[in-house]
Amino acid sequence: MDKNSITYQKSFSFAVRTVNLYKWLCENKKEYILSKQLLRSGTSVGANVKEGLAAQSKKDFIAKYSIALKEASEAEYWIELLEAGKYIDNRQKDSLISDLTEIMKLLTASVKTAKGNPGDKDREEK
Repeated sequence: MDKNSITYQKSFSFAVRTVNLYKWLCENKKEYILSKQLLRSGTSVGANVKEGLAAQSKKDFIAKYSIALKEASEAEYWIELLEAGKYIDNRQKDSLISDLTEIMKLLTASVKTAKGNPGDKDREEK
């Protein structure tokens, strides 16, 4: 596993932001449903990246990073919904979406690289 992976570092930082936002939404806005959905998907991105870095095969790596990409897309939805419901402001939404967009680009590039090198045993994400 490579904790120096940019994708790992960024997805971990996003998970921390998600946890902190969840706590803030519960304590200050008394919002528990949407924030819990964001907590689940936002922390799942990093968990799947970590699993992908410890993958036993290229197929496993691709599967975990693909799941991370889906979770990032879901997190984006919950962030947009929180902003539409006036639980977070546009600035907060834009900052979170910017982080997610960067993570999704890294995940997409890693999956494309892994799929494009069928004979290469090294994961190109590092």
